[in-house]
Amino acid sequence: MKTRRDFLRSTVLGASAAWTVPMFIDRTFGQLHEGARDLAIQPVTGKDDTILIVLQLAGGNDGLNTLVPYADDAYHKARPRLGKKEKEIIKLSDHVGLNNAMPFLGSMFKEGDLGIVQGVGYPNPNRSHFVSTSIWETADTSNHSPTGWLGRYFDNACPGADPTVGISFNKTQPEAFGAVKNPGVCLNSPELYRWIHGGGERAQAEEFFADLNKPDDDHNEDEPSDGGSIAMPAGGKTGGISGEGNLAFLERVALDARVSSAKILELAAKHKTTVRYDGTPIARNLNLVSRMIAGGMPTRVYYVSHGGFDTHNQQLNSHDRLLAQLDGALKSFFADLKEQGNDKRVVLMTFSEFGRRVSENASAGTDHGKASCLFLAGPGIKGGLHGTHPSLTDLSEGDIQHTVDFRSVYGTLLTDWLKAPNMKPILGANYPKMGLIG
Repeated sequence: MKTRRDFLRSTVLGASAAWTVPMFIDRTFGQLHEGARDLAIQPVTGKDDTILIVLQLAGGNDGLNTLVPYADDAYHKARPRLGKKEKEIIKLSDHVGLNNAMPFLGSMFKEGDLGIVQGVGYPNPNRSHFVSTSIWETADTSNHSPTGWLGRYFDNACPGADPTVGISFNKTQPEAFGAVKNPGVCLNSPELYRWIHGGGERAQAEEFFADLNKPDDDHNEDEPSDGGSIAMPAGGKTGGISGEGNLAFLERVALDARVSSAKILELAAKHKTTVRYDGTPIARNLNLVSRMIAGGMPTRVYYVSHGGFDTHNQQLNSHDRLLAQLDGALKSFFADLKEQGNDKRVVLMTFSEFGRRVSENASAGTDHGKASCLFLAGPGIKGGLHGTHPSLTDLSEGDIQHTVDFRSVYGTLLTDWLKAPNMKPILGANYPKMGLIG
């Protein structure tokens, strides 16, 4: 049975060393992930670093009604009720245009700050929400990887970074953050992690975490550590450091979350902005991200999610509403960053687990498909259309075929934006880079 002394040593002194131990000492006894020796150590410099925001469009966004091939007769033939007319889009070229629910993204495109990658997917695609999301999150089409693509970036390119190298504002930690050493921090709402006295479980939790921070002399070495509820970041296949037990991993992550959330709350309270955000969940989370950036957090990657895109029934109005919420949230977010002077440090990437079928279904909706489009936004992006729009007549089982492997997008962002020296230890191979960064 673990004693309190063991508990403290395994969590505070070991895994959370980055908060208290100089970086070069922490590296000395850190266990690097295989392949990390080929990568340069990336120091965290707060205000000077580039930042990636990953925004998941959960449920399978309909790319054809997002980036609309309005000039293609096959599109209108396949979607007699759902198809967008020319007057309902923001023209980007003689062939495609944005859904007119996204005027801000339309203006970003015209200013050269929005890149749209067309026909993004992967070989032998899967239409299962769970499986395809896992493939995008791990960057492993065999769906066998125990770690995520961002977790491998943290492990390989950011050893010695503190736990907030990655922050997710989700109910569960994304599988993309799955790591051997540093899975980042998952906070659905920072207020939930303050352990404020309120009786019941909260009081027990506060007492439990306060007890962790007492000096060793305050504990009976033979007394077992007491309970307390620790929430594991439910990122699917996440694991701990080699040789680290599951309990130690849980303890470490929970402590990191507590320390990080206190830091986040302090920074959030200080940031003042004249920008108004909507009350939608995606707007609130992007507001939190902007506050973290304004506060000088050393975070390299933030992860947020905007759900509801599984539009099997009566898609037209619900899909337009979701896109409008996304557009409004991004308008406020980028205005806030510009007001801070941080806009040039940030690139935002959207992704969805798959697109939708080309043909509408009998319920005026669309069913699970394969390839789709994704957005890259920010002044650092090379704006415009990237890749080739897939054919709507040369289909695979009723779906458009991908023309860009999503790992080429990941690899480009890792090396050209986040400055990882090599994408192979992170993605497992070197994928063709794209001209996405301006």
